[in-house]
Amino acid sequence: MLDTTQVQLGNGLETGATHADTTARDDVRAITRDIFDENRDDHFIRRDGKVFAGTHLIIEVVDGIGLDDQARIEQAFRDCVDTCGATLLHIHTHKFSPQGVSGVAVLAESHISVHTWPEIGYGAFDVFMCGDAQPWKAVDVLRAAFNAGDVRVKELLRGDGLVPHG
Repeated sequence: MLDTTQVQLGNGLETGATHADTTARDDVRAITRDIFDENRDDHFIRRDGKVFAGTHLIIEVVDGIGLDDQARIEQAFRDCVDTCGATLLHIHTHKFSPQGVSGVAVLAESHISVHTWPEIGYGAFDVFMCGDAQPWKAVDVLRAAFNAGDVRVKELLRGDGLVPHG
C-alpha cells in the first residue's frame, strides 16, 4: 500500500514545476517576465501589441462540393497543413451513413477539424494554430478544395488577455 505521506504532488513532472511554483500566483509577472522577448523559445503569438496562445478560425464552407468524400477531406487537411506551414502529427476521419464526414488533423501547432453536411453543401471547419503557422492561408485552400460558393470566417485569439502586457 502506498504511504501518502511520502508523496509530494508536482515533483518529478516533465515541466519540473513544484507545488510551490504552481501556487505562487502572486507574482505572475515573474513567470511571464520575458513574454514579449521575440527570442523566447515558445509558441505564443505576438501581434499588434498582444500576446496570445493561437489563432482559431471558425470556417464555414457554404455551397461546397465533395464534402462527403473522406479522401478529399483528408487531402484538404494535408494541403492546409502544407500551405499554412504547420506540422502534421495525425489525421483521423469518420464517414457517416448515409452521408457526412467528421475528422481531425492533429498538429504540433494544434488542430484542424471538420463536420460536414454534404446534403446541403455545408462544412464546419476549425483551424487552430499557434507559433509561426499561418492559419488564414487555410481559407483559400478550403475554398478551392470544395469549390465553395461562399466561405465565412470568424477569428478568435485564443488566450488573449491571459498574459499581462509589458
